[in-house]
Amino acid sequence: MAAECLISLGANLGDRAETIRRALRELAAHREVKVLRSSRLHETRPIGGPPGQADFLNAAAVLETSLPPAELLAVLLQIEAALGRTRGRRWAPRPVDLDLLLYADAAFTAPALVLPHPRMAWRRFVLEPAAEIAPDMRHPTIGWTIAELLGHLNGTPYYLAITGSIGAGKTELAGRVARQADARRVAEKVDLGQLAAFYANSASHAWTVELQFLKQRVRLLSARAEFWQDRSRPVVSDFWFDQSSAFARVWLAPEQYARFVERFESARKRVARPRLVVLLESSGQRLRQRVLRRGRACERGLTAADLERIGRAIDRQARRPDVGPVLRIGNDDPGAALEEVAAALQAMK
Repeated sequence: MAAECLISLGANLGDRAETIRRALRELAAHREVKVLRSSRLHETRPIGGPPGQADFLNAAAVLETSLPPAELLAVLLQIEAALGRTRGRRWAPRPVDLDLLLYADAAFTAPALVLPHPRMAWRRFVLEPAAEIAPDMRHPTIGWTIAELLGHLNGTPYYLAITGSIGAGKTELAGRVARQADARRVAEKVDLGQLAAFYANSASHAWTVELQFLKQRVRLLSARAEFWQDRSRPVVSDFWFDQSSAFARVWLAPEQYARFVERFESARKRVARPRLVVLLESSGQRLRQRVLRRGRACERGLTAADLERIGRAIDRQARRPDVGPVLRIGNDDPGAALEEVAAALQAMK
């Protein structure tokens, strides 16, 4: 049975337009591939990689194929090679780039192929051409159409929120991103004395602590603030508003959590929504090592199981159908994490 697929095409070396046209002709000539529609060419700035690159031309195409995903990817790679692509440094200049974005409603991770494409949901240079020819194609894990993903980029502030369990490195990464991207930074303040009382007796203090965090986040992210009106300069926060619900789920008794969620959902309507959520993932043992290393006495009793439980609650919150794009990355290599997030910030501008 034939499957409908979405691919992106890009080039920033040589005769960019002719190379993209040749790639489409090569695809159309394959006996098991049919090019149904292709977009116009869009000129975009390069994302990531070495400085001084030429601008890209980008396009998208909808294909129909009887090839399984891995074989279709092999065809794309063969065409890249035939048109002069050699793979070296990530995000380096290239004569052509062909990415398989969507293959029907397939969603899986394999060593050579991840579907849907793991970064397509916040890349403007992907979504704008794709929305021309496939606005109703649906991202199978987010659940939004291409048009809805592009509308999210256009309708939200230029704002990236970083979240993760305790010890994931949210504050450090937010600071590095802010410095590199000249972003305005939103940071929450932590009362260590209050946290010490909470960890000593969470049952007695959880409601007060979680409610105070919620109120602070509402104040920091109020959508009415003029802070959000400048769409040219990015904003990065070392927390995500929705993590309030996740932490409350972990620490509050069920009847308290039900009351808390009512307040959370009401407050959620009054805060700025991030264009992208960055979720830092790590094992419980690794998180505990980081917690111990930063030396807060009040956190020494947190176990790896506690930290993993918080991480699972945040991941659950991030899978809500109204959240939108989420970049899930590890933070064991801070340099690689910074490069990934900085590129995402550029791509969603």
